[in-house]
Amino acid sequence: MGYIWQGFGNTLVMTLAAVAIGLVLGFVVAVVKIAALNNKWMKIPAFVCNVYTTVIRGTPVALQLFLMVFAILAFPGFKASAAIITFGINSGAYVSENIRAGILSVDKGQMEAGRSLGIPWTQTMVRIIFPQAIKNVIPAIGNEMIALLKDTSIIGMVGATVGTLTFDLNAASGQIALGLGGAYLAPSLIAGCFYLVVVYAIVLVIKIIEGRLRKSDRR
Repeated sequence: MGYIWQGFGNTLVMTLAAVAIGLVLGFVVAVVKIAALNNKWMKIPAFVCNVYTTVIRGTPVALQLFLMVFAILAFPGFKASAAIITFGINSGAYVSENIRAGILSVDKGQMEAGRSLGIPWTQTMVRIIFPQAIKNVIPAIGNEMIALLKDTSIIGMVGATVGTLTFDLNAASGQIALGLGGAYLAPSLIAGCFYLVVVYAIVLVIKIIEGRLRKSDRR
């Protein structure tokens, strides 16, 4: 069980780090795309962001992982970090579209009302638009976190390790199975239970957050 617990801990750390990268990157990309709708100087940055989201969403994450680990970030002992960066960049493309859609779902009259009161565009976005958009994107962000958690199971394909131990939960279960002479069933079921518990916890947290936001809507 030592391998399983270490792999589980590594999976959580990797997922949280990739989620943080994805949220920051996704937010920046979404804001750039939205800003380009009203600012001609943002057209070029928005074009770059569009290329980024198109390429990342249009190619398999396994391919991106191989390119980053064995070509772009092929530094000795850097496989685990390169994998985290890869998953963060991949997540950022999807998060950016979720956030952009959430912002666009807010009635455009909200922006017009803020601007008519003399509030600058940036403050209108921060104080009026973003708080409403967050309510719309929380479920989608939760789904992206779940997908990201499960995507990390492919890191064993690139042989990322911490010291002499396999890095993630899925790879750790495979390592145990090899030690048991190829008996994959029990280690795989145990790893699956760990994934299921984390996914259920994420779903529960999202439901709690949504419930609290619905209460504030009824006030």
